[in-house]
Amino acid sequence: MPHDLTGAGASEGAALHWRALEGLYASAPINHMFRSQLEITGPGLARITFLVEPDCFHAAGAAHGTIYFKMLDDAAFYAANTHVTDRFLLTTSFNMHLSKPIKGGRIVAEGRWVSGRRRVLVAESRLLDEEGEEVSRGTGTFMRSRIALSSLPGYSLPAGG
Repeated sequence: MPHDLTGAGASEGAALHWRALEGLYASAPINHMFRSQLEITGPGLARITFLVEPDCFHAAGAAHGTIYFKMLDDAAFYAANTHVTDRFLLTTSFNMHLSKPIKGGRIVAEGRWVSGRRRVLVAESRLLDEEGEEVSRGTGTFMRSRIALSSLPGYSLPAGG
């Protein structure tokens, strides 16, 4: 059942949904392979901090493109999913532009919802290196799936939430 994010309970209901999304991220088996943490910072906003180390490098000593995609897609996805309280979203397309090699360190992926709330949502994201310089940018399209968020083990709301 969707949670009411309108009216007087908007901020409390939204915060519960955001904490549940953070739990969903932390519970995903793929995320156990990465040193990362999701923080939902507001409606349509997500920030993921990643520690990029040499085990993610290609042969020339910088982060492989799959790492860029993972960080950008996750940030945009979770920013979009802040607006969908009943269903898991699926990435249907994602375009990215890489502007600088990542040689390691703490990388911040910032996601921002752009448009759509019903069936298809659009969100963008960017990666910032340790100096705060943008090293990549992406835009994704996300579609509601038939998968109820409440059916996923990592997505849990407190009793009464």
